[in-house]
Amino acid sequence: MQTTLLREPALTAQLRVLGLAWQSDIRDAGDRTKALYAPLLAAAPKDGVSTIKNLYYGPDERQVLDIYRPEKAAETPAPVFVFVHGGAFLRGAKDISGEMYGNVLTWFARQGCVGVNVEYRLAPGAAYPGGAQDIALACDWIAANIGDWGGDARRICLIGHSAGGTHAASYACDPALGLAPRVQALVLVSARLRADVRADNPNAAGVRAYFGEDSARYEALSPSAHAAHLRLPVMVVNAEFENPWLDVYGLEFAHAVGVARGAAPLHLTVADHNHVSIMAHFNTQEQWLGEQMLQFCARVFADCR
Repeated sequence: MQTTLLREPALTAQLRVLGLAWQSDIRDAGDRTKALYAPLLAAAPKDGVSTIKNLYYGPDERQVLDIYRPEKAAETPAPVFVFVHGGAFLRGAKDISGEMYGNVLTWFARQGCVGVNVEYRLAPGAAYPGGAQDIALACDWIAANIGDWGGDARRICLIGHSAGGTHAASYACDPALGLAPRVQALVLVSARLRADVRADNPNAAGVRAYFGEDSARYEALSPSAHAAHLRLPVMVVNAEFENPWLDVYGLEFAHAVGVARGAAPLHLTVADHNHVSIMAHFNTQEQWLGEQMLQFCARVFADCR
C-alpha cells in the first residue's frame, strides 16, 4: 500500500468554501465539486490497469458492471472491491463523467485489487426493493465469475455511496428481502440509511419515487430499522459536509449496530469533504480514505481465506 499523500492546501481551501455552501444548494455545490476534480482526475495515473466494460449481470440494459484489474496478474487471487454509485434513486450511473466513478475502481486496481463498478435500475421503474435486488444479482454474478479476472470470491467488499449505500445496506440487513449476502465486508459512504421526505431534504422526490408515497411505511423500509440484523463487518463513513441529515443517519445506523453487537463498528468522518468529493477524490494525491478501507478489509479478510 502506498504512503498517504495529503491534498494541496489550495484544494483544501476550495473544499471548505464548497462545504460551507453545501446545504444551501447541493446541486450547484455538487457541480462545482465535480468541476474542481475533473482536471485532477484527467491527469491522474491510470497506468497498469485494464478495464472490461459493460458485462451483463442481468437482463436489463442497466444491469451491467465494469471490471478494473491490474494488468500484471498476481500469483494469488486478489481482494475485490465492488462500488455502487448514488443518484438520489432517480439518476446516476457507474460513469457520471469520463472520470467518475471509474476513478474509485482505478485506485483500488492500482493497489493490486480487483475493482467492480456496478450500475443498477432506477426508480420509479425499479422501486423498493429493486435496487437491493439488483445489488444481490450483481454480487451473485461477481461471486460466481470474478475468479476469471483474478479476483478472490472469498474476499469481496461492497461499497455503497449515497442511494447506492441505501441499496447495499438493504441488501445486507433487511430481513424482509430474504437475501443472502455474497460479500464479506460492507462500507457505507454518505449513505441514505433512513427514508424521509423532510422539508429540508432536497432529494425528497427521489425517496418518494423509490420507497413510495406512503410515508407511514418509511420506517419499516429504512436500513436503519434493520441495523441489528446486519451480520457483516461494516465501516460507516460520512463527509464533514453532508446532504441534510445523512451524517445523523450514519451515526444512528452505527449506534444501532453497536447496541446489537455490544461493540461499535468503525465510523469515520472525513474532514473538509462533501457528499460528492468524498468519492471524487479517489485516485488523486489524497489517499487516506482508500487506505482506511484497505486496512479495514485486510483485518476482515484475514479470517476469510
